[in-house]
Parts: sequence; C-alpha cells; structure tokens
Amino acid sequence: MKIGIFDSGLGGLSVLNEALKKLPNEEFLYYADRKNVPYGLKSKDEILKFSSHAVKFLIDQGANAIVIACNTATSAAINELRAKFNLPIIGMEPAVKKAADLNREGENLASLRTLVIATPLTARGAKLKELIERVDSEHLVDVLALPRLVEFAENENFTCDEVKEYLHEEFAKFKLQNYCALVLGCTHFNYFKDSLREILPAGVSLIDGNEGTINKLISELSRLNLAHGKGQSVEYFYSDAKIYDNGELARIGRYLARLNKMLEIK
Repeated sequence: MKIGIFDSGLGGLSVLNEALKKLPNEEFLYYADRKNVPYGLKSKDEILKFSSHAVKFLIDQGANAIVIACNTATSAAINELRAKFNLPIIGMEPAVKKAADLNREGENLASLRTLVIATPLTARGAKLKELIERVDSEHLVDVLALPRLVEFAENENFTCDEVKEYLHEEFAKFKLQNYCALVLGCTHFNYFKDSLREILPAGVSLIDGNEGTINKLISELSRLNLAHGKGQSVEYFYSDAKIYDNGELARIGRYLARLNKMLEIK
C-alpha cells in the first residue's frame, strides 16, 4: 500500500516523521509543492487548485490514501478534495481539543488559556472558528497568525536572531503567563519548538496535531481493510518531479533530523 503525504513545502515532513514511526511496513510518497509555497497568504481558490493537482499527482503515482499534511490546505480544500477523489483523504486539524482537555485539568482559570498559532488563512478560516466554538465554551482560546514562520522554515532559518525577534514581537501582544498551552496550527511550526520554548513560560505546553492525524489515518486504513505493505520506503517529490538530487535529499535529511531533535521539547 502506498500512502501519499502532501504539504505546501517541507512542514509536512513532521507528519511523515510520525507516520514512519507508527507504520513501519508502508510505502510513502511525500509531495512538497515548493513551487507555490507558502499557501497561507494565497486565496482559497488558489489553494484548492494547487491541492487538487497535488492529490491527482499522488494518485497517479499509485497512492491508495492521502494525508493532507497542511493545516492551510485542509482548512481551504478538504471538503472539495473528498468530494472529487474516491480514496481516503485525511486532513490536519489544530489540536485545540487536546489543549482544551489538558487545560481543564488545571485549577486556576486565569492560566488556562490556549493560544493557537497558524497561517493567516487558517487563522481566519471557518474551519478553525467552528472547531474552537465546539470545544471552547469558556472562551479561553486565542488565535495568532504568524505568516513569516513558513518562509523561515523553508529557508532553514530556525534559530536566527530575525526569527527570535519576530516571535518576541508577535507574542508581546499576549500575557503569556495566562496561557497553559500553545497549539502549533501549521506543520512548519514544529521546527521552531526550541525558539518558542525560549520565549514561553515554563508551564506552557507545546501541542501539535501530528499524532492525532496519523492515528486517524491508521483507523481509516483499518476500517477499509486496506492491505499493508511488506517494507517501509519513501519517495520524495517537489511540485511534480521526483527528487533525485543528492543535495536536496540531504536537505530533507537535515529537516527530519531537526524534527527528531524537536520531539524532545514539550
């Protein structure tokens, strides 16, 4: 069985990384639409066009199931993609419910707020608003758009002074001591856990949706009784072309190594 994983760029490698740990016998196809990254500043129609093209490409490569490893593409296009293509399509959802459940375990409501950071399109989208309304009856969830983090991530700028200055400036809008959780609402944001941890109070948990997404994928594959593979492999693609260049493959290896390092930061 082949599982296609699609993102606007290299943020979705964090989802692939989780899948590689939990699905040791499957073949993976990773598609990064680096020609059109970032998605967060584009229109819904543009994202639907790019996402439809990526899904069709992965199907043409033999994918039996697709993971949209991009919160922005999920927010803008998941319903249309599921209506258009006849195979399992799993989307990303900011882990707001997980954060809300964690926060309710505390006792001081003043420090039970959750901050969701996302791309502009995800932050203003109806999908995130509906999710927050479902799980946030106490109105304890705030949202912050951080459009520049995707660009920083794609350029491998994770801990430079410009990144830290940007984060300090944006987080200065909030009293961080009142927060218990920070939800990473973009897969690119997983690369910045060390920089985020430097800014956030010690008690703030960093929460992403990668594990929940892969658990959903596993559940869907089991429900449909799709045959498992006989060995793990990964093929990488940049906007329609398979990657053969050793320099680019080494670049992907650096990203995966950083993601594994970030897993140690909670």
